[in-house]
Amino acid sequence: MAVRLALLASVCTAPALLCAAEAAPQQGRGTHHVRRPAGDGYVPSGSMIQAIEVHGNTRIETSTVLSYMVVQPGDSFDRDALNRSLKTLYATGLFRDVTLKRQGSTLVVDLTENPVVNRIVFEGNHALKDKDLMKEISMRTRAVFSAQTVAVDRQKILNMYAARARYGATVVPQVIRLSHNRVDVIFNINESQQTLVRKIAFVGNDSFSEAALSHVVSSKEHAWYRFFSSSDEYNPERIRYDAELLRRFYLHSGFVDFHMIDATGELSPDHKSFYVTYTLHEGPRYRLGKIGVRSNVHHVTADTMKKHIEVYKNQYYDGTAVQDNATDMQEWLQANGHPFAMVRPEIARNPEKKVVDLLFDIVEGPHAYVERIDINGNTVTRDHVIRRNLPMVEGDAYTPFNRKYSKLALQDMGYFSSTNVEQSQGSAPDKVNVSANVVEKPTGEFSLGGGYSTDAGIMGNLGLKQHNLLGTGIDAGFSGTVAYYEKQADLSVTDPYFLGRNFVAGFDLYTIQNNYQTYQSYNEGQYGASVRLGYAYNRYLSQSWTYTVVDRHVGNGVPNSQYPGWEDDTPSVYVRDAAGWSLLSQIGTNITYDRRDNRMNPRSGYVLSAGGDFAGLGGNEKYYRVKANGSYYLPLDDLTGSHSWGFQFKGGVGYMHDWSSSGDRNIVDNFYLGGQNLRGFLQGGVGPRSGHYKGACHSGAANTPLGQARNGYCPGAGQEDLLGGTFMYTASVQLNFPLPMGDSLGISGRGFIDAGSLSGKRVKDRNHYRNWNDPYYTPIGGSTMTPRVSGGLGISWKSPFGLVNIDGAVPIHREHGDRLYPIRFGFGQQF
Repeated sequence: MAVRLALLASVCTAPALLCAAEAAPQQGRGTHHVRRPAGDGYVPSGSMIQAIEVHGNTRIETSTVLSYMVVQPGDSFDRDALNRSLKTLYATGLFRDVTLKRQGSTLVVDLTENPVVNRIVFEGNHALKDKDLMKEISMRTRAVFSAQTVAVDRQKILNMYAARARYGATVVPQVIRLSHNRVDVIFNINESQQTLVRKIAFVGNDSFSEAALSHVVSSKEHAWYRFFSSSDEYNPERIRYDAELLRRFYLHSGFVDFHMIDATGELSPDHKSFYVTYTLHEGPRYRLGKIGVRSNVHHVTADTMKKHIEVYKNQYYDGTAVQDNATDMQEWLQANGHPFAMVRPEIARNPEKKVVDLLFDIVEGPHAYVERIDINGNTVTRDHVIRRNLPMVEGDAYTPFNRKYSKLALQDMGYFSSTNVEQSQGSAPDKVNVSANVVEKPTGEFSLGGGYSTDAGIMGNLGLKQHNLLGTGIDAGFSGTVAYYEKQADLSVTDPYFLGRNFVAGFDLYTIQNNYQTYQSYNEGQYGASVRLGYAYNRYLSQSWTYTVVDRHVGNGVPNSQYPGWEDDTPSVYVRDAAGWSLLSQIGTNITYDRRDNRMNPRSGYVLSAGGDFAGLGGNEKYYRVKANGSYYLPLDDLTGSHSWGFQFKGGVGYMHDWSSSGDRNIVDNFYLGGQNLRGFLQGGVGPRSGHYKGACHSGAANTPLGQARNGYCPGAGQEDLLGGTFMYTASVQLNFPLPMGDSLGISGRGFIDAGSLSGKRVKDRNHYRNWNDPYYTPIGGSTMTPRVSGGLGISWKSPFGLVNIDGAVPIHREHGDRLYPIRFGFGQQF
């Protein structure tokens, strides 16, 4: 791009020929051409600019051009001022060529405008879409074309391909000039193949093998089965992240003196792969020695705080565990009357004994109070909805505890894509202004789904939800499911801060239609409504109440007798007694204590719950039911060095009893065992059951098949009805573990042992059924407290098509008549 400056003749003091020689232009990009104008008009140095004429501008206004210039009419023809004017015009990026020349007392500005971008085209790109490339580059259509912008955008595109491990990619810009000073810009892209990690090596590791360390880093060596993963793509940012993972791993394992010497990636000679090398220094492995507490906080003694120490002597030093312990102690103090207490772990190494002495030093931190809380970034969610979720208000003590849980509280709301809590100095040294900065995300949800499960068969679902209705925090939605054996619809509304208080209130309207006749002889329909109210005592303890009224129907109890063989399908009298409509009016409560690290995907901690239901506030059913459940999660990071290993322990117990003999005692209210709560057995396939029998058992004599049937045996017996029971207990232990190639494919494994039993005959007096004068009456069997036990393996696959769960289990101990279901399969996807 040529830029020329023809300066005033008065700058030259030599003869005209000499001036012309001095001002002879040096042709080339970015040079300034200083020329004496030809002909008359020589004005001595120091004369004034009487006027400025601008030529060649078609899109840019003359006044805009003049505003960029340093010199103005009335100024002198000064070389420095003219040079700066020229540079300023050129720096705008609006002009391809600029010439300043003097004609008498007039300064003439000749311009050639840069063209306008008509179209931007990407050719040869497949790994990156056009819209993704357009988001990254600076150039835009109808904007002024600039060669510098093209060069910068070319590098940005190369960086995008480098981030996707395509280091051999090339980008060649092509400019096509059009009429009316317009251009098309074409980026010709050769993406090349991905540059993958061929080998990962570790240097200096003595305590851990390369195989063990390779599980720590997120980068993986290239393998054919990693087609769903990007972990084998070379990325410098990931290499730096892996170095930090290794540092944390060694500190977690007791190597206090560990440091990473170098982490490098070397490109192979053929430019198709990388060799990654981590050079490290392990140092000795330390154990914990003396563990003590020192307190300088009033009313906090060392002996009081020793019970909060979670690490123990002679264990390998774990920097993460020590810091977590200090944080837990600090949060306990701040939540129990010492808002400014701080806990600082101090260590003293003894390299000879390879021991680290640990001291938790409790001190009084600086006092600070919340002066003002500002909410920024919320365009839909109302301020008071955000404020009510924060653990602090104006005037409260400001602590790291409050800041940490303010951010967590904002994240848990689920309304924001990003959250941040910042502090700034208030009006006094002990005053703090807090800013809660949020970026809102769409909270509406429309979903169509499909899948398959062993319980419901092929299914489809439709959902319409709004989790933040009009910015009020109210959650409302409708969902419906249609499956081969099940249909249901639900309308739900929940206010998480009812009446501006610490109450969660809501209601549900629903209908459910279940067709159990693949393994039962009846179907069930429900039309119901429930009202819910809950509240939290603190961050861990909460309670809920629910009142439910349900109109139920048990159908298809008796087959049509005009068809041959109808006797084979005749259900038991207990099912036929439940046939028809019934009304359930029930109030229930549940209290939960939750100390899990993550409620959606827990890895450590525990949760306990207990509750009960009371039916009989009107309606046909009169019973009470109590139940308790617990789960404990135990990570095995210390033993395995991996987050993929962990135990889950679960258990539960339930009991129900009819408090009045006038109740209907409908079998649909009973406990059922099998399926999800006892894998390897059919859903409801364990516990009390009653058979229905073929015509061969229809005689009434004591020594005939009917007599045998009444004693629980009939040679021609058909399908049995599963009746459920009144007392149930379950227990389960599950080990989650990684699978070979599992990280790359998104597959994880589990092994489990389930146990449980169901008993109790929730039926009316025997004579009630005798009054039916029914030749098909048979007693109830399978009611026993003997535990059923199963064991098996399962996998979960986070496939591109949805989450797939497969569990296979075999009975370790079973009772005669239990119904088995060895394989359970489930698949679902939202789209």
